[in-house]
Amino acid sequence: MAKNNRGKEVKKLPNQGRGECPSCHRTGVKLLYDVKIGDKTIKVCKVCKDIPADKITV
Repeated sequence: MAKNNRGKEVKKLPNQGRGECPSCHRTGVKLLYDVKIGDKTIKVCKVCKDIPADKITV
């Protein structure tokens, strides 16, 4: 498993990388994955990173 999504790098992010996922609206999850929707880039959780960008609702 890659270590860039855990440990010291996550601690440096605001709120330690946690928040509410704009796609599934779960709270307290790590928002570490960038998804490009049109011209905007949003951060989503691990579950929503595999959803195609055109199906993500913001």
